[in-house]
Amino acid sequence: MAKESSFDIVSKVDFSEVQNAVNMAMKEIQNRYDFKGSSSDIKLEGEELVLISDDEFKMNQLKDVLISKLIRRNVPIKNIQYEKLESAFSGNVRQRAKLVSGIDKDNAKKINTLIKNSKLKVKSQIQDDQIRVSGKSKDDLQKVIAIIREADLPIDVQFVNFR
Repeated sequence: MAKESSFDIVSKVDFSEVQNAVNMAMKEIQNRYDFKGSSSDIKLEGEELVLISDDEFKMNQLKDVLISKLIRRNVPIKNIQYEKLESAFSGNVRQRAKLVSGIDKDNAKKINTLIKNSKLKVKSQIQDDQIRVSGKSKDDLQKVIAIIREADLPIDVQFVNFR
């Protein structure tokens, strides 16, 4: 009898890489001519980024710089959820961005439905903020990975513990 193989579907954000990206973005902002005299700032507070800038135009430029640094550090951009732009002290604008880590119940159900609709001989179970997929055929497990990669999910997922 064949032994069962399995893997986990997770959605994680490496906060040390986020901090590195924030530091790199702040260095670039301090050296850029179009940000001279600007009060633009990026801070990582727990699992949330706080962006402050002079106006909406500079805020968009600030986001572009940050996103380019995050991509370079392999941080999933899909896992950033921006909140509404708000007014801050002395005419500045502030925007908070939550870094989502873990698969919430709605997305876990979507992924489970995708796996069930594939008609492959695998089992999937939701375990807290991850999903365990197991089956006898490693080929079926790899097909599941391909199906999930092709799906347009609102979060970025990684595949770990392939056994």
